[in-house]
Amino acid sequence: MDRTTAGGRTAAPPARLSLTPAPGGLDGVWWPRSRDLTRELPFLTAALGALWGCRVTDVTVNPAHWPVLPHRVSDSGRTVRVSWSTEEQDPHRLTLFSADGRRDLLVIPPETGADAAARLMAGDGIDARAQESPADRADARGSEEAWDTEGGAGPPPSRPAPIGPPGLRWSSDGGEGT
Repeated sequence: MDRTTAGGRTAAPPARLSLTPAPGGLDGVWWPRSRDLTRELPFLTAALGALWGCRVTDVTVNPAHWPVLPHRVSDSGRTVRVSWSTEEQDPHRLTLFSADGRRDLLVIPPETGADAAARLMAGDGIDARAQESPADRADARGSEEAWDTEGGAGPPPSRPAPIGPPGLRWSSDGGEGT
């Protein structure tokens, strides 16, 4: 038995994300290192759980860009359910659920260069309409139709308030940024 490597695990790489709200109802931007959800999601859910102060319980993705879709992943010994939808989930978004509500992240493809990813994480070049999910567009049509057919709109749709400090960003080296 080689005792020089036992217990010598390397630290998990930090999740590359920005929690600055972005156009289209996005709560932030995530840049995974690979398209392996089994490997990437535990880092993301652990980081978000620490930042938001609550545990992510479910994640929904569109399978278009993920070659393998696990049903569950482990986050610090707890199970996070993973589901998918091709109709209601935008292929460029990841939706996370916790006891405090729903959050949507834009997913930057892992093969994106560092400069382009940094611009996207800063919110540059994100087209609000292009990043609006099909479900958001359906909700908007439903509100307009309700206005026309019911003589006025019902209660305004609400999105949960972002959790965690506003404008918090994580740099690619894992430290807090501005």
